[in-house]
Amino acid sequence: MLHRAGILDRGAWIFIAILAAVAIAVPILNLFVPPSSPFHVPSYLVPLLGKYVCYALLALSIDLIWGYAGILSLGHGAFFALGGYAMGMYLMRQIGTRGVYAHPELPDFMVFLNWTELPVYWYFFDKFWYAAIMIVLVPGALAFVFGWFAFRSRVTGVYLSIITQALTFALMLGFFRNNFGFGGNNGLTDFKDILGFNVQAQETRAALFAASCAALALCFLICRALVTSRFGMVLVAIRDAEPRTRFLGYRAESYKLFAFTLSACMAGVAGALYVPQVGIINPSEFSPANSIEAVIWVAVGGRGTLTGAALGAVLVNYARTTFTSGFLAPYWLFMLGGLFIAVTLFLPRGIVGTWQWWRERRRERSAHAPTSAAPPPDAAARPAE
Repeated sequence: MLHRAGILDRGAWIFIAILAAVAIAVPILNLFVPPSSPFHVPSYLVPLLGKYVCYALLALSIDLIWGYAGILSLGHGAFFALGGYAMGMYLMRQIGTRGVYAHPELPDFMVFLNWTELPVYWYFFDKFWYAAIMIVLVPGALAFVFGWFAFRSRVTGVYLSIITQALTFALMLGFFRNNFGFGGNNGLTDFKDILGFNVQAQETRAALFAASCAALALCFLICRALVTSRFGMVLVAIRDAEPRTRFLGYRAESYKLFAFTLSACMAGVAGALYVPQVGIINPSEFSPANSIEAVIWVAVGGRGTLTGAALGAVLVNYARTTFTSGFLAPYWLFMLGGLFIAVTLFLPRGIVGTWQWWRERRRERSAHAPTSAAPPPDAAARPAE
């Protein structure tokens, strides 16, 4: 149920408080606590945690459309990668003469491939404000055009999921080509600066982590404001009974298109924050397997909860980091598939969804429980004969 008492309920406040505490604590423990202290956060851990936060933002964007509008997208990795490439293009333009070939304008891979001039679509990417606009505009425009045709044609269900998967697969094949001008299979890497700061510096990584947490918090608030409004109620109605919603006079395709476009913009922001922290962006980010795995994060945490999507992304990726570094590494995909099957069979609401269901059941039982033991009717005093 959607509660109209306010945008933030108790769980949302807890989520924002934890996120704010982590955003402040991790940089402080990394920069100001000596390495000899047990409370010190190692420098290698900061970008790893930042990557988890970016994945949480991607999962949040999927939960907005899947959990509340019933749109199962198996291609959201495309929007994530497009935002990452937009940021990567800006970072490549910042290298300048510090590259291997010391060309003032062309990135190293273009010099290696004998390109003589910068492509038109690389213009102005040396300016951060332009790159920031493209990070949101390119994924949003693609989602709008795709959704315009798909939703107006009333493509739904598994057919829509397959089309989104085909979209990201087609983009992956295109970006693998060297003549696309995006580095081919090697992608974009060897970044130097971001906004004039060394991207490898400890302080820069801490700032990127804090910025990722801030972006996650902002997008979470936007999603909460959306799903708790009348617009969100219409989205849920479309999810549960789209023909009936249309019969009541609502243009379901307009609601779905707005949610899908907003979700793609959020995924693009997640990809843009992801790239400077991991140091590379290549066509493998378009892989359909990545989009399917992101859906598993949402299912594990609990779709239709927002907080559950973020929690599922962090837990599953922490498990992947743990199990892919030992003897279990070859079996990770089997474990991931088994986890999805187990959640579907035994925990269909996900972690947070099950917790919310159990808490509501407990509240209902306490509300219907008798408050005091009333005396039986026969025990009442009878009048004297």
